[in-house]
Amino acid sequence: MPWSPIAKDRPDWMRVRAPSANSRFTELSGLIRESNLHTVCEEARCPNIGECWGRGTATFQIMGETCTRACRYCAVKSGRHGEPLDPLEPGKVAAAAQRMGLRHVVVTSVDRDDLPDKGAHHWAATIRALQRRLPEADIEVLTPDFLGREEEALAVVLEAAPDVFNHNIETCRRVQPTVRIKGDYDRALVLLRRAKELWAERWPERGALLTKSGIVVGMGETDDEVVETMRDLRAAEVDVVTIGQYLQPTAKHLQLDRWVPLDSFRRFRDEGVRMGFGSVFAGPLVRSSYRAEEQRLAAEGAGRAVAL
Repeated sequence: MPWSPIAKDRPDWMRVRAPSANSRFTELSGLIRESNLHTVCEEARCPNIGECWGRGTATFQIMGETCTRACRYCAVKSGRHGEPLDPLEPGKVAAAAQRMGLRHVVVTSVDRDDLPDKGAHHWAATIRALQRRLPEADIEVLTPDFLGREEEALAVVLEAAPDVFNHNIETCRRVQPTVRIKGDYDRALVLLRRAKELWAERWPERGALLTKSGIVVGMGETDDEVVETMRDLRAAEVDVVTIGQYLQPTAKHLQLDRWVPLDSFRRFRDEGVRMGFGSVFAGPLVRSSYRAEEQRLAAEGAGRAVAL
């Protein structure tokens, strides 16, 4: 598959500085290597790695570096089976987060369809390890869909009491079957809605669960379809939505369809405010965990929309 013909014509607003060798970036890079951990910042080739690592923040990726899905837009390595789970990984993540002095910890994972519980208990162990090490920190989880074990896995993860539950819908209904062969638009919506329902049913004393989802644009959708996807997310009572530009990782990946103009991101922001999202982070370089603490604070403080 060739590169998209427009991939090289990157607009000015999509240009970012390469990570500098500043002390904070170097320190964090060394910490990740030393702890033998993975970050989605590296695995997914996030364009914000220089900014985020320079500020001392990173999104930890648990359960290995091999995903059992093969989404056409994703840079993460894929395979039929992932690596054996490291039982010490939850403690390593917690220790690294403590050394970084994090107030808001974001954890994601690869899909592990090869595991009987889809990795749910490893997720729960990681959340609890973080809570023990950093009792004052907020913990945000960006989970897979736990295909075939959705209800059971969701219960295991939520029982550990994360502060933010995130599952990315990624794209609109029409495009989803093309770019996410094993993904499912309605399954993502059900998971997000069910997370809120299950939390309220089993742990009402905790208050409402903050939920979140992300959309990637430039994969064949239209602006109107993005807005429709936002409406579906809001109908599922999602509180926070992030919207960012797709970047084609390699010539083998899904071709970039378009560079989404800044006016479109402003439209998404304005539409999201009208729909009632607690916060809308929309911009070319926005990613699901980009400035995650700000996203949470915005949603908890009467709402704020941001176009970046």
